[in-house]
Amino acid sequence: MTTDGLAGTREVVIIQPRSFTERSILQRWAEKEHPDARVVPLGAGPEAPGALGAALDGDDTVIIPARITWVTPEPDESGALRKLRGLATTAAMRIAWSPLHPTMARFRPDAARVVVGEPATVAGLAERFAVQEGSRPGSGGFARFVARQAVLACDRAERRILGDRYKVPRRMVEQITSSHRFPKLVERLVRQTGSTRAEIERRLVSCLHEMAAVQSPPAIDVFRAMMGPMHTKAWDVQVDESGLERLRELNKEHALVFLPSHRSYADPLVFAEVLHERNFPRNHVLGGNNLSFWPMGALGRRAGVVFIRRSFGGDTVYKAAIQEYLGHLLAKRFNLEWYIEGGRSRTGKLRRPRYGLLRYLVAALEDRPELDAVLVPVSIVYDQLHEVGAMAAEQRGGDKKAEGLGWLYGYFREQRRHVGTARVRFAEPLSLRQALADAGEGSARLEKVAFRVCAGINRVTPATATSLATFALLSARDRALTLQQVREVVAPLADYLEARGVPVPIAELRTRHGLRMTLDRLAEAGVVTIYSGGTEPVFSISAGRHHVAAFYRNGALHHLLNRAMLELALLRVGDADEGDDPVEVAWRELARLRDLLKFEFFFSTRAEFRDEIMNEAELVDAEWRHRAGKPADARAALRRAPLLVAPGVLRSFFDAQLVVADRLAVLGDDPMPEEKDFLDGCLGVGRQMLMQRKLDRPDSVSRELYATALRLAENRGLLAGGAPGARRAAWLAEVSAVIEDLGRLAGLERARLEVVLGEGEDSAAVPIPGATGHVEGDSGVAS
Repeated sequence: MTTDGLAGTREVVIIQPRSFTERSILQRWAEKEHPDARVVPLGAGPEAPGALGAALDGDDTVIIPARITWVTPEPDESGALRKLRGLATTAAMRIAWSPLHPTMARFRPDAARVVVGEPATVAGLAERFAVQEGSRPGSGGFARFVARQAVLACDRAERRILGDRYKVPRRMVEQITSSHRFPKLVERLVRQTGSTRAEIERRLVSCLHEMAAVQSPPAIDVFRAMMGPMHTKAWDVQVDESGLERLRELNKEHALVFLPSHRSYADPLVFAEVLHERNFPRNHVLGGNNLSFWPMGALGRRAGVVFIRRSFGGDTVYKAAIQEYLGHLLAKRFNLEWYIEGGRSRTGKLRRPRYGLLRYLVAALEDRPELDAVLVPVSIVYDQLHEVGAMAAEQRGGDKKAEGLGWLYGYFREQRRHVGTARVRFAEPLSLRQALADAGEGSARLEKVAFRVCAGINRVTPATATSLATFALLSARDRALTLQQVREVVAPLADYLEARGVPVPIAELRTRHGLRMTLDRLAEAGVVTIYSGGTEPVFSISAGRHHVAAFYRNGALHHLLNRAMLELALLRVGDADEGDDPVEVAWRELARLRDLLKFEFFFSTRAEFRDEIMNEAELVDAEWRHRAGKPADARAALRRAPLLVAPGVLRSFFDAQLVVADRLAVLGDDPMPEEKDFLDGCLGVGRQMLMQRKLDRPDSVSRELYATALRLAENRGLLAGGAPGARRAAWLAEVSAVIEDLGRLAGLERARLEVVLGEGEDSAAVPIPGATGHVEGDSGVAS
């Protein structure tokens, strides 16, 4: 409420000075604007001064909060170095270190602005106190509550000057522990754990202080100035502006929970800058405490990072603290952000989600039936990443380097080279309550919600020029291609993706100059080798860099997955007997492939998947509905196709399954050893099989791919118990059969490529090897 029409009422001005200079400015302002008011200064701590309690003696008394905000213009310098210098200057002004206040007030008197929060009466505050904390004004906590409300009122007024980007929480732990919910939480934990009330309260407060972010505008500016070099030089940033504007409207009513994909340590820095520049409030970013080392921990916590223990097992109190903290943030409409994969992707494609934080968020929501949250799937994808080489080394069996100051310095140094564009896109937001209702009851409810988020991320992830160029070069195997040949291979991929409505970078793929720039950048990073000693330059994947190239390629594979599976299904239809129902054969094969790949990729619901496959069939052969449906029609469709993607999309994953299935089959009915030892053994055997040419793709020798294949084996009951030897052998045979089919399609694709490269006959006339390796003739094949 305002003071209009309240002439003659008693006024109390609550000022929040941080120095004698600020106090003097506020005192002069109060004497001028509210000459009859009682002025009560607040200290820096959570306790309210005794003078404030004494001043709250009449229902009609009006409380007027005020503070000083040091205002400086946002830096608008162009260039990374000048921008960082401007950020540092702005941060120094906003920190407004108290010994500097006299100098700042003397030389920049216009920078000290009195910010006045919304006034309220004691009666109105008493009503809020009763609702929020379940107490009456006579209790000792009312003065502390009024002090907190004064701080929050000034925060809101300050945001009208600085923008929503500086919406920060104040005294969160105190708010939680003084709420009417806290005693009930303590009593519940006392019953669950058998500990004393005092011990539970102590542990809860300790956990909350450990995790709670204590944001401040100066710290946000300092964090931006320090961490800016992590991304400002490395990438240009393209943003889905229309998606952000839609989210801005939703944020007026609900807290937003941003769930981005995770490919780089720079993800939260890039994303934070995107939101800051567009005047969104700072997210509370939930991350692992492995990054809480000095100075990252102290500064990050003040800039909005919530450091969560990587593991807390059966710590009931810590789990309750997380749930209560998340619920409080939602209730106060603070936005959240975490990375649902639980860690950076080591393969370039989206990892399976982790459900822990989502589980606590859902529990917090169910405990507050009046609230909802909006889940926002976010795709962050890069043309290139400096850290891919280190992640690829981990997949080949190397150790992950521990984070620390030395690591941070090295990471900063690597970011100095420009490597292209970072793209930030937003999928359709989801009401969490509605998503839970759609998922229904049951143990898979959280999994269904998380998979909807991941499917949304995949839908809006663009196909980059880097991903398609590496797909083309990896598909050529160890063969070098000229620039024109790379264009000829990439063109049908781009055509297909555009027909699917997938965004592709036209300038970088459709022009010689754009494609050459993409290849040159890959060469600068050591991923591609350019040989210029002949008649014209030729391009190939550099020796030992196949894992890195595959990382970039894999970022677009989800757009090609259904097409790849349909190609394999058509191959099986082509092998069917004349009396078999081709549609039934195709769907049976698609169901089998979907089951084999369910831990590698995210699939739509079965009804949606059916519609997607029908649309893919239209792209493969627009006339397929009018054909006779004979096996020869399927073979002809494969030969006429302008591209076959199945070998390039799927071979690495089935090669990895082959190694794991082989190692399990060798064990017979014996139990599997410890997982780490088993995966180490798979790495060794995989390298051997690659050297023996029993595997096709070097990037298939990957700890992460083997671990995912092991999850599939576990799902099929192949790891222990029940004499699994026969079932292990059956899985090995099943994977071997798929690899044989991929080899047959690879032969047909090689023939097509030779035509593209001007070295072979028309692939439409090339027979497809049969399932047993014999070559079928063309009799009866539709043209």
